[in-house]
Amino acid sequence: MCGITGWVDFTRDLTDEYPLVHAMTETLTARGPDAGGVWLDGHVALGHRRLAVIDVEHGTQPMRTPERGPGDLPRAVISYGGEIYNFRELRAELALLGHRFTTRSDTEVALRAYLEWGAGFVHRLNGMYALAIWDTARDELLLVRDRLGVKPLYYHPTADGVLFGSEPKAILAHPLARAGAGAEELCDALLFLRTPGRVPFRGMRELKPGHLLRVRRDGLSEERYWALESRPHTDDLPTTVATVRDLLDDIVPRQMVADVPLVSLLSGGLDSSTVTALAQRARAADGGRLTTFSVDFTGHTENFRADPIRPTPDGPYALEVARHVGSDHHAIVLDRARLLDPAVRRTVLGAWDLPFNFADLDVSLYLLFAAVREHATVALSGEGADEIFGGYLWFSDPDARRADTFPWLKLGAHRGLDPRSLFHPWFVDGIDLGEYEADLYRTALAEVPRLDGESAQDRRTRELGYLTLTRWLPILLDKKDRMGMASGLEGRVPFCDHRLVEYVFNVPWEMKTFSGQEKALLREAATGLLPESVRRRKKAAYPSIQDPAYDRALITGLTTAAGDAGAPLSHCLDGAAVRRLTGRTATGSLSEFERILVESTVRLDEWLRTYQVELDTGALGAAWPRTA
Repeated sequence: MCGITGWVDFTRDLTDEYPLVHAMTETLTARGPDAGGVWLDGHVALGHRRLAVIDVEHGTQPMRTPERGPGDLPRAVISYGGEIYNFRELRAELALLGHRFTTRSDTEVALRAYLEWGAGFVHRLNGMYALAIWDTARDELLLVRDRLGVKPLYYHPTADGVLFGSEPKAILAHPLARAGAGAEELCDALLFLRTPGRVPFRGMRELKPGHLLRVRRDGLSEERYWALESRPHTDDLPTTVATVRDLLDDIVPRQMVADVPLVSLLSGGLDSSTVTALAQRARAADGGRLTTFSVDFTGHTENFRADPIRPTPDGPYALEVARHVGSDHHAIVLDRARLLDPAVRRTVLGAWDLPFNFADLDVSLYLLFAAVREHATVALSGEGADEIFGGYLWFSDPDARRADTFPWLKLGAHRGLDPRSLFHPWFVDGIDLGEYEADLYRTALAEVPRLDGESAQDRRTRELGYLTLTRWLPILLDKKDRMGMASGLEGRVPFCDHRLVEYVFNVPWEMKTFSGQEKALLREAATGLLPESVRRRKKAAYPSIQDPAYDRALITGLTTAAGDAGAPLSHCLDGAAVRRLTGRTATGSLSEFERILVESTVRLDEWLRTYQVELDTGALGAAWPRTA
């Protein structure tokens, strides 16, 4: 997996800047606990922290070519994080073209693929990756991010080059980057969506999924090398089901290649169970047995209360799948004290670097991964299936389909998750949150690839699918990446293989739901893999603790942010709205959406404090400063 960082400055000699680049690199130690390295020459510096997964003894980075370029420098140098799942095929092809290899690592394959095909090598990669290649002959830095954006990559343009890193903290370790925010950054922090390219730190950018960035003396240029395309779907239902199954049969074993222990996360839902069943088949073919993990809470199954997004508890279904496929299953049971542990919550914020959060789901996911890391280095999981197969309520809910905004924002607002509701109207109007959201929505809709002859209903379904894949899925991928890498655990997401995404994106909605149940296409493709009770199980969201005492403890953070005159958000929060939520916890639990609202507001306040974010009060205009 690994973490990468670097600095290019075409007006400076960076060969004496080792201490600074080393400090940037060391911020990523959690991502790469096994080794670290820095390469410096002239006006370029590359840093790397390694999590050894393939060819553990070799593959040290930054990796240099033996071929020499100008000034007897290496022809090219790479700092790379992620996994290239087709590296064996590429290695064989490159060997036939005359390339010689000294390691078994996919890093060397990526480097030599660049030497052979230039920037066009990205079209040949199947995997999740963020990489930086310095080309001494071209005097150019190339940054590349995988098609779906599974692996993160940030950059900060400077007057004479660029800073970059797998996480914002690596960039912020450099004095040229400052933690600042204005109205747009606060809007980004408040809205529950990820806009490609945007980061809530002023001056910082995220390299968009499916894009590459060239850094030259004459400036920076970002290019798109992959995007979703609309094509007529001509396969009938049996062929479509068979194609999905064939793709999964190829994808899952391909993503199991590792020279370190690999496990599977198993919730007992359709998505993770399908991945687990296919992984166990692959493991059994080699005479082995897969280890699986799930998360649970003390007394959760025994005292479970059903709600619209969690109709059933996960525990019994996870055990049923484990027994059915024959995996060695472990349930990681958490309690309220662990979820509220201040040290754990600080670690979670530090892993994110950003003011995004999913309430207790973030913390429990981190604790699950930390426990899994004691047994393995790589974990398979089921992210992406709901997005490509249409598992969310907003694909079918009439109000969400008609919404003139991102559909999950519409549904969330109806259920208590409106980022505006805890803030004074003057603040919301001052940062122009409504117009900002509307502009993001218009921009996103304009990107949607169209298909001639589509009905209005089919066109809207295509829009919903595109919005979900490009503005919602990135949040979940970020969460999985940050919480896993905070413990040095690599997460692999088979459903995000671009071949599967491209194919299913164009399958008509009637075919995806042919049986009348969500994700019917995936359910049919999983025939013979799972117990019928699991294959037919209604979608249940990732588990959340059901404990009124948790909410009562949680609300103290919000009241502190509202009542502490020194808190960054104190004068922006509506005291009456805060008191109403406080009253709710005195008589019962918060709803799932209210809890996320509370935790996201507290997270924003903590983020502003922890990162000492300088607010551009001039850009905030009427919203700041002002007394309530």
